[in-house]
Amino acid sequence: MFIHQPPINDLPLLKAKNVDGKRFYEHQETKEVYPSITSVLSIRQSEGLKQWRDKVGNDVANHVMIQAANRGTAVHNMVEDYLNNLDLDQIEKHKKKFLARMMFNVLKPELSKINNIRLQEAQMFSTDYTVAGRVDCIAEYDGVLSIIDFKTSSKEKNEDWIENYFIQGSAYAEMYKEHFAEEVTQIVILMVNEEGTVQVFKKNKVDYLPKLKDAVENFYKWVENEKNN
Repeated sequence: MFIHQPPINDLPLLKAKNVDGKRFYEHQETKEVYPSITSVLSIRQSEGLKQWRDKVGNDVANHVMIQAANRGTAVHNMVEDYLNNLDLDQIEKHKKKFLARMMFNVLKPELSKINNIRLQEAQMFSTDYTVAGRVDCIAEYDGVLSIIDFKTSSKEKNEDWIENYFIQGSAYAEMYKEHFAEEVTQIVILMVNEEGTVQVFKKNKVDYLPKLKDAVENFYKWVENEKNN
């Protein structure tokens, strides 16, 4: 049984919207608009994705990305329901997701290290970094309050390939601190793959805040360039 300890204060309501393929969040009271952290970071890896698309072709690339998105969504839904103390066997939408269920079962031992859950699937923003996003989970992992992100992959990944995940987690940590005045320094990435293994990455947000700042600045420069072209 997972214990939930949600913050006393409610988060402000944000509304997600897509503009030219990028996601933004609008604060429903102030009407301030913030780009999503995933859109911000997509600029950092756009060249690598373009090279991959050119190599495999658009049809293959689109198929792979759709399959990966569906797999990731299914696993995320299972994790969320499990952490909410629900019986997955009693939930219809999970019953025919065989690959996702296998990956969830592989991930399950790591989920047992999570407790005292603060937030799940929560939309937040940072005025300091002018960015927003939806965090998977903020909870204690092995007794340490952490930003916890659940990732899926077809195979194990080299740590050097996934720096954006650590920057993303650092952004969520800063958002949480601004909203609730509680410091979270540990970033935990739990990555389960189709080959049946889990990779656990633990990082300190402080190491990635300069790169977060650079990424946001570069995103706004990219937006200006797009407007002028």
